[in-house]
Amino acid sequence: MAHARSSQTAPLTARQAGLVACHRCGRVHTADAQKCVRCGAVLSSRDDTSLQRVWAWLAAGVVAYVPANLYPMLETTSLGKTSDSTLIGGGIELFRHGSYGIAAIVIVASVVIPIGKFMAISYLALKVARRDGASVHLRHRMYEVVDLIGRWSMIDVFVVAILSSLVQLGAAASVKPGIAALSFALSVAFTMLSAMSFDPRLIWDADKDGARDPA
Repeated sequence: MAHARSSQTAPLTARQAGLVACHRCGRVHTADAQKCVRCGAVLSSRDDTSLQRVWAWLAAGVVAYVPANLYPMLETTSLGKTSDSTLIGGGIELFRHGSYGIAAIVIVASVVIPIGKFMAISYLALKVARRDGASVHLRHRMYEVVDLIGRWSMIDVFVVAILSSLVQLGAAASVKPGIAALSFALSVAFTMLSAMSFDPRLIWDADKDGARDPA
C-alpha cells in the first residue's frame, strides 16, 4: 500500500506528459517536435551520449590535475634567488606566515573543491548508470552545488595572474606563473565541461526505475 501511495503522489515529469523542453532556450514542445520553433535547436527528450562525455571530460580533468600538484604553480625571483611554490606548498607557506584566511582559501580552492567535484560527478554518473533511485533529492542538490561552484574554481589561477602582472620589478623581484598554472586551468575547464555534459533529467529516470525495483 505504501509503495502504491508513493507512486500515485510522485510528480509528473514532462516526458510522462508527452512534452520536451529545448536545451537552448527552454521552450516546451510536444514530444513529436523535431526542432525548436523559437531558436531552431534540435530537440531530444534525453541525451543518450551524456554519460560518455561526462566520463571522458572527467578523466581528462583528473589527468591534468596530477601535474598541477606536482609542478610549480608560482615562480618567485627576489634579488637573484628563485623559489618555486606548488599548490599545496604555497598554502602551507601562507599558513606558516600567519595568513590563515588566505591559506584556507588557497587550500579549499586548489584541493577541496577539485577533489570534491571529481567525487561528486563520479557519484552522480555511477548512480545514474546503475539506475539507482536512492537519495534522488540528494543527487539533485549535489548536481546544483557542483554546477554552482564551478565558476569559483579558477581562484588560484586568477591570483597567479594578478601577482604576475603586479610584481614585475626587474632584477629586484618578479613573479611568473609555473607550468602547474596551465595544468590546473585545464583541469578546471575539463571538470566544468564534464558537469555541463551531465543531463540532470537522467536522475529522474534512475529514480523511476529504482522505484520499480525494490532490490
